This record gives sequence, C-alpha cells and structure tokens, in this order.
Amino acid sequence: MNMPFEEIRAGNLGVRIAATADEIEASQRLRYQVFVSEMGAQADATARATGLESDAFDTVADHLLVLDHDRGEGASAVVGTYRLIRRVAAEKMGRFYSADEYDISAMEAFPGEILELGRSCVDADHRTRGTLQLLWQGIAAYVFHHRIGLMFGCASLPGVDLDANAAQLSYLYHHHLAPPELRPRAVAERFVPMDRLAAGSYDAKRALLDLPPLIKGYLRLGGFVGDGAVLDVPFNTTDVSIVVKTDLVTDKYFKHYERKLGTG
Repeated sequence: MNMPFEEIRAGNLGVRIAATADEIEASQRLRYQVFVSEMGAQADATARATGLESDAFDTVADHLLVLDHDRGEGASAVVGTYRLIRRVAAEKMGRFYSADEYDISAMEAFPGEILELGRSCVDADHRTRGTLQLLWQGIAAYVFHHRIGLMFGCASLPGVDLDANAAQLSYLYHHHLAPPELRPRAVAERFVPMDRLAAGSYDAKRALLDLPPLIKGYLRLGGFVGDGAVLDVPFNTTDVSIVVKTDLVTDKYFKHYERKLGTG
C-alpha cells in the first residue's frame, strides 16, 4: 500500500495509515472494545462472534492508526484509530457514511477535496493528551498530502438521554453553529432540535467543559456543528455533525511537513 506519509513518532508512540489487513482488523477489534464493550453499542451475531466492529465502508476507507511500539509492531501495537473517507472512496459506496444521518450536500458541493472523519477511538490506557495530539498530527499530514480543504463527520455525546445532554447540545447550537453555506442538517425523519435550553439559562462554561474531548478538539480548530442532533440508538450515542475547514489544522503543522517534503 502506498503510504501518504511516513510514520510520525513521539517516543514509543507512532501514527500512520494501516498498511495490512491485520492492522485494519486490529482497528476493528479496538472499535468493538470501545464502542460495544465499553459504550454499550449493539452488536450483531457476526460482530459478537468475531469481536470486530466493522461495516462495508471499512473496505474503501483509509484507517489512521496510533501504535504503541512498547506493545510490539503492526497489529499488536494498535491503540488508537480514525476512519478516513475521501470523495473517491465515497464514490465507490455511492455515498458518504454520514449521509444516513445528515444532508451533507453543502459539503459535497465544496470545491476541492473533502474528507469524512469517523469511528474515532483510543484504548482506555492511552487516553492522554499526547495520544490525541498524535492522532491530529496524523490527520494534518493526511490532509496536507491529499490537499483536503474541508473535513466533516459525526461526533457523539454519550447516551440517548436528551435531558442529560441538553446543556451541551444547546451550547453547541448557540455558540458553534456552522454558517449556512457549510451547514449540514439532520435528515427530517431523524432531526432532533439542539436548542433545548434558552440561551443564558444554562452554564455555558460548564457545558463546554462537559463536552467529549473529541468535540472540544474540533472546536479548538475552529470547527462548527450542523443543525439538528440524531439519536443513534444502536451505538447508544447522540450524534452531532461537525465541519472543519482544514486551513486551521494544517497551519499548525504546515511548516513541519513543508520542510519534510523539501518544499520550504
């Protein structure tokens, strides 16, 4: 497999794209551990028998991996993963994965390359700031290599209790709603209003602090949310649509990769 970038190392950890079927399977096993065993997602008979969380989109996606080389090499070292789907991959499936939940026509109309992010998870023993930063460095390298201008995908709040997530959903709607020209909207039959609490009636700082680390990471990069949440009952999550213009991602790492590619 042609690697879009060399493995980026930080001590015993590294990040790169999966190069073998065994490494992709290891990412699917990690997804099962996190999404099913830990978060309570539903698993069909095949998933329970194999211990793998997978779907047809895995066959066309690139799988970004964080590897802990203290645990070994290759599949045995996988401790984090992110699924990356570009236009060319989505075309093979006839759609992007998130089109099942959101009208993403605004993303699809974006001039240039776009990237759908999904299935992000990290092994419980490796949920540190350093691991997340390494994942983002990997995404930045991938974005830089493929000249991607816009990233999008679904991110999740735990559980399907709208009252429990009311402050976080309201905060996202009131403070981070995407501009109309870049705004996904939950499909009508699954649309759940996000402005559940009136602006000013909840502690916005507390709501921000209570957001999952992944969503906070998108917001720090200047990311936006779409209109409407979606209850993903099989995954036991409340999903929101995320949109990030990649100039803010690549600016942070641009000079590093420019030097690495010998163009600066």
